[in-house]
Amino acid sequence: MHMKRFLFLVMLTIRISVFAQNNASITISNNSNQIISKHIYGQFAEHLGRGIYDGFWVDEDMPVAKQDRIRLDIVKALKQINIPNLRWPGGCFADEYHWRDGIGPREQRPKMVNTNWGGVTEDNSFGTHEFLKLCELLGCEPYIAANVGSGTVEEMSKWIEYLNSNSTSTVAQMRKQNGHPEPYKVSFWGVGNESWGCGGNMTPEFYADQFRRYASFAKNYPGAPLKKIASGANAQDYNWTEVCMKNIPLNMMWGLSLHYYTIPTGNWSKKGSATKFSEQEYFSTMANCLKMEELVTKHSAIMDKYDPEKRVALVVDEWGVWTDPEPGTNPGFLYQQNSLRDALIAASTLNIFNNHCDRVKMAELAQTINVLQALILTDKDKMLLTPTYYIFDMYKVHQDAKYLNIKVTSPDYVVGGKRIPAVNASASQDSTGKIHISLVNLDMHNPVTIRIVLNGLKWSKINGQILTSANITDVNTFDQPSKIHSADFNSAKKDGDKLTVVIPAKSIITLELN
Repeated sequence: MHMKRFLFLVMLTIRISVFAQNNASITISNNSNQIISKHIYGQFAEHLGRGIYDGFWVDEDMPVAKQDRIRLDIVKALKQINIPNLRWPGGCFADEYHWRDGIGPREQRPKMVNTNWGGVTEDNSFGTHEFLKLCELLGCEPYIAANVGSGTVEEMSKWIEYLNSNSTSTVAQMRKQNGHPEPYKVSFWGVGNESWGCGGNMTPEFYADQFRRYASFAKNYPGAPLKKIASGANAQDYNWTEVCMKNIPLNMMWGLSLHYYTIPTGNWSKKGSATKFSEQEYFSTMANCLKMEELVTKHSAIMDKYDPEKRVALVVDEWGVWTDPEPGTNPGFLYQQNSLRDALIAASTLNIFNNHCDRVKMAELAQTINVLQALILTDKDKMLLTPTYYIFDMYKVHQDAKYLNIKVTSPDYVVGGKRIPAVNASASQDSTGKIHISLVNLDMHNPVTIRIVLNGLKWSKINGQILTSANITDVNTFDQPSKIHSADFNSAKKDGDKLTVVIPAKSIITLELN
């Protein structure tokens, strides 16, 4: 009798344990006054590999729809996801770029060697006017990174004047002669890029002084107040943030940047394949991705010390997964495929940014086309949308929506004795009252039942979208461009004032509650 009772208790314990493992709970509250800035959903286009040339900017004889040499099927795809801003011309390239080389008649523009990326010839056919025409077609704001590393204060000052002044100065007249009578009114300006590394190998103290000097001569022109963004820390370099916040007057900078890349192996010299990886490597990739939460939290805490009113934005203007380049491609071009794993990275990272929208006001995925964690890949006249693209399409509902406080209790995803939370999420309410909840399940094998309580929020109808695939390594190819794409999800259930969702393994869901 005692043995039977013992076995019963063992089986009951196992059942409860299995039940607990596969259950998550989420509480969402309508007690925030924060807005999730649309600029968190920004993109990055550097003169690197096939990002600009053979990406946005194609040969005149390529058989695709174009305006000038801007590829319009790409423009259409990016407009679909409401791209809010585009950062240019770099990246490391920004600190060797001299803007005067990229204006005026194209046949007269000087050529240079792109020493950072592949040693290829840069013909400067895509310059300031071409970039701003692209932004106009996209309906997005330009974010220009100025040259502090090899440039001068005067060079940056004159570039701003060239773009934003409506005066009769020689520089403003030059813009008019080059075909744009009205000022462009560019607001977002990066004062250098990675000044701790490729942008000059500076100390934080030296850079803070340089920022103050450059920013002093970056003038506001009528209708174009500048939002100056200081070159911030690399990953966990908290001292860089401390020195910048301490030494730069808060009224001189709109934002301070942060760069962090997810390296699958954690080893920069052998990062890991974009398409061939084990479950152990998938797990380490996702654990490295989730470190963004710690980085944003700790950098924000330092900023809070000097800026308790949160006037200065944390701008994560380079993020994403960085793998080894695809075999057979120029290693300096940083071309990598984009799998379901990349989609889970994008969704988890955007959830982190949404949940820190009190400080994170802007971010840019690296990069838009054919480089690193791209939204779009091209092969001559062919084009495909990556799994990451579909995440930005599913998450665009959060742009400029009211942030809803969210608390997630998640089971662990365990591999090799190490554990990370299986579920992460974010939520918002748009101007029409619709509630959007984005859910991620990182567990490769197990679905998770999520019970959601919504406090102080009324709704009656549910629909949603899901992104998943049979294998974590699945990709879209030019032969199978739609292998992974978002699809309707109708399995969420209303249970009184609660919501129950069974989220499949390795999947992302965005729900809409009316």
